[in-house]
Amino acid sequence: MTGIKATGERKLMLFSGRGHRELAEDVAGRLGTGVTPAELKDFANGEIYARYEESVRGCDAFVLQAHTAPINHRIMEQLIMVDALKRASAERITVVAPFFGYARQDKKHRGREPVSARLMADLFTAAGADRLMVVDLHTAQIQGFFDGPVDHLHAMPLLADHVARLVGSSELTIVAPDAGRVRVAERWTDRAGCALAIIHKRRDPSRPSEISVQDVVGEIAGRTCVIVDDMIDTGGTIVRAAEALAARGAAEIIAAATHGVFSGDAAERLAASAVSRLIITDTLPLPPGFHFDDLTVLSISPLVARAIREVFTDGSVTTLFEGES
Repeated sequence: MTGIKATGERKLMLFSGRGHRELAEDVAGRLGTGVTPAELKDFANGEIYARYEESVRGCDAFVLQAHTAPINHRIMEQLIMVDALKRASAERITVVAPFFGYARQDKKHRGREPVSARLMADLFTAAGADRLMVVDLHTAQIQGFFDGPVDHLHAMPLLADHVARLVGSSELTIVAPDAGRVRVAERWTDRAGCALAIIHKRRDPSRPSEISVQDVVGEIAGRTCVIVDDMIDTGGTIVRAAEALAARGAAEIIAAATHGVFSGDAAERLAASAVSRLIITDTLPLPPGFHFDDLTVLSISPLVARAIREVFTDGSVTTLFEGES
């Protein structure tokens, strides 16, 4: 039987969807347990079926799923897994979503739009989740959409320490690719003790629908520039930022992000850009066939495992990030 016993009869059990089984197994290994066996399958019409092969009554359940392509299928699978745990009398259910789907839709930009991040939180609540555990939400305020505890983990220390070992800080500039990433970039510079640059995107008055002019504020020429973001999806933001930095004399351009979504032709777009190195974590599996010449994938499993253990033992997840603002 899988699971870790705590005082009394409470037991930690880790469950995995089919989105990123390798990550779940790595997390389980670091916890000293296994992934609880479950039958997960699709019916002919695409409906998802889930059943656990061990008793889960009274357990402290952690359901890990990567919201990767096909993203709606993976989210629905996790919801069904949560519902199955609730109906099988699990004591507490924590949804572990290293990459939280729909996080970019956290507010209405125009009329008649949804707030899909709030809908996601409501769906997990309705399914029976008591707690959420996520890594680097697109915007931190999404935590307020869920009516329960949210453990918001940060990959920045992992990424920043790797960059510091790789480059050092004397000739390093951390770059925010847009206004929304400035606070993230500031936390990087606070940790690394290096310079900060900000890319400000402006619209050409003659072509208001296109972002065609970029201002760069900060020291760039002759320096190693690290563009930091929470995710790389199509690669458009990173590529445009790299072009602006190269035009201003950057010696080397590195892109670092927590989530490697890499939709569509992102690999080709990045390969043809001024980015020389790409650093991500494994919150999501790499898409089939994805290739970049100098790609580093850092493991997020030690952080997730430590956070799960803190939650299970009623410890403090905050202590994992003490000193980070």
